[in-house]
Amino acid sequence: MNKIFPSAAAALAGVVHDGQLMAVGGFGLCGIPEALIEALCDSRVKNLTVISNNAGVDGFGLGKLLETRQIKKMISSYVGENKEFERQYLAGELELEFTPQGTLAEKLRAGGAGIPAFFTRTGVGTLVAEGKETRDFDGHTYIMERALLPEVSLVKAQRADKSGNLVFRRTARNFNPAVAMAGKVTIVEVEEIVETGSIDPDAVHLPGIYVHRIVLNAHPEKRIEKRTLRAAAGIEPPAGTKAAAAAQEAVEAIAKAADKKKEGA
Repeated sequence: MNKIFPSAAAALAGVVHDGQLMAVGGFGLCGIPEALIEALCDSRVKNLTVISNNAGVDGFGLGKLLETRQIKKMISSYVGENKEFERQYLAGELELEFTPQGTLAEKLRAGGAGIPAFFTRTGVGTLVAEGKETRDFDGHTYIMERALLPEVSLVKAQRADKSGNLVFRRTARNFNPAVAMAGKVTIVEVEEIVETGSIDPDAVHLPGIYVHRIVLNAHPEKRIEKRTLRAAAGIEPPAGTKAAAAAQEAVEAIAKAADKKKEGA
């Protein structure tokens, strides 16, 4: 079975459609499938519900899909680096399901492992627990979380062989293996494709059974989200390093909006 496609657009063809539940790997801008996101943007599919730790930044990564209004709902754990994300949410134009980061990772992992639900103490007594089943175990209250099963998963890896066995690069691994395992159809963007058998079996991070389509992007941009320089180097830090303060302001604004919605419910 040939899993290799000539372009990101070809890899998405016949798989993506309006209204899908989709998962996208990455953490910030680290380990995001840049070419697949660009092709998804060009495809003009809309009303997507996207599972991702965050939504990129303004003008890059999933931020592009927010700007083109192709996403109707985000299931995320962090949104603070994207002003358009904040604006759409506060204006009531974008649905948001805030999920604790560890819970989000486990919901994807559980989906890939065939586990329909699990119990966790994270979120007990908060908005996260509203409407969810609770149980007591060993004197502690837990909430039940359902697994996530995206129809399509978009993943970034460093290397794949022709059978789809994957190797990730350091921190770019992040959410990608869990996203890949959970997807009903998993499409992987890689920087290198090698012959089957050339990757040492002990070096395989994710077996090819989880991978359905592969596309080569040998030279991704790999944009750095926030570049910080040591003062000892005698170089003034760029203005962008102030983004942390802006991110915190965005998180606080979203939290206030969520409280107001709760009060008005």
